[in-house]
Amino acid sequence: MSEGLARRLGTGDAVVVGLSAMIGAGVFAAFAPAAAAAGPWLLVALALAAVVAYCNATSSARLAARYPESGGTYVYGRRRLGPLWGYLAGWGFTVGKTASCAAMALTFGAYVAPGLARPLAVGAVVGVTVLNLYGVRRSTAAARVMVAFVLVVLAAVIATGLLATPSSPPPRALVAVAEETGPSVTGWWGVLQGAGLLFFAFAGYARIATLGEEVRDPARAIPRAIGIALGVTLAVYTLVAVAALRVLGWPLLAASDAPLSDVVETAGFAWLRPVVTAGAAVAALGALLALVLGVSRTVLAMARERDLPHVLSAVHPARREPRRAELAVGVAVVALLLVADLRGAIGFSSFGVLVYYAIANAAALTLTRKEGAPPKVVPVTGVVLCLVLAATLPWASVVGGLAVFVVGALVWTVVHRRRSARP
Repeated sequence: MSEGLARRLGTGDAVVVGLSAMIGAGVFAAFAPAAAAAGPWLLVALALAAVVAYCNATSSARLAARYPESGGTYVYGRRRLGPLWGYLAGWGFTVGKTASCAAMALTFGAYVAPGLARPLAVGAVVGVTVLNLYGVRRSTAAARVMVAFVLVVLAAVIATGLLATPSSPPPRALVAVAEETGPSVTGWWGVLQGAGLLFFAFAGYARIATLGEEVRDPARAIPRAIGIALGVTLAVYTLVAVAALRVLGWPLLAASDAPLSDVVETAGFAWLRPVVTAGAAVAALGALLALVLGVSRTVLAMARERDLPHVLSAVHPARREPRRAELAVGVAVVALLLVADLRGAIGFSSFGVLVYYAIANAAALTLTRKEGAPPKVVPVTGVVLCLVLAATLPWASVVGGLAVFVVGALVWTVVHRRRSARP
């Protein structure tokens, strides 16, 4: 049995980890594909994604308070539903969020220097992995600075988009792309698909739950941190979406590769474009930092139960941190960067994480009132909406996600049959 991790994080640290994951991922990566799917109903899709996020956050917070261990829904699924369901949750989270790490690294590279996106992405992953190896407190301190800078940049974008009168024509290249692709309104199916893509942005609060073994007073701190992080993120997303729609409209937003930069330029504040670009790069790094932290802790939990190689369960004796798991995640992300596609990674990650949270809600349904169970309507709504949104994602994401879970189930079956056959 490996040693436990050190409880070094307070409520504020946990909030910062959640914010850096959600705001970094969502604002700069998910709005364009969501607008392409939902069209003029983008705000409805955002509201639906927020409802799903609330249900998932509530169920996760109650479970995290009951089981303050590293691993998140992998642990909850094992304890409440059985080993297979816990394994599938951990498998989906690990694979899906590894894809998210690659997406965030590529976002960083694309904003800094599009022609060198992949080499820069690899460098970002290496740098974040090294930072994590120096300790979770240093990682959260860096995340705190990143979140503060990104929020200042977003405040400038929101003020520009809501208060200024658009005085410049949108970039010609953006208009050309919008005219070439044309409208893609698909009714309620598009709203559901847009909500599923936007959910990718909200899923960062999972990082808080997966760090449960490193948070002080977790029964009190984790639910509070999840609620604060989710509330702040929803407010920011809503204001950004309204500002972007006011300045660009949904067709141009759907066609944009850098929507917030296009917002400030079209609003007549082109001088802010480099600032927004810097904000996007920092946000991507912050999201990458939080993602690697969360995935490595799930790998640690799965390795402890031998659902992943047990060698990854080692905890550094002095620093009491899972260095082998962190290194393994870094190597896996670098390998994925060789074949990763940004928009495809968003859909693939959303599928895996929606299934992950469907299992979390199912686990919360088994809690009793004495164990802090949420109102039944919350996890029931969470299960149903998670599965519906997963099913309405782009077909390539659905097929790829299902294939990943089938492979994971087969691996689990083979491994456990071998264990059962041992004398």
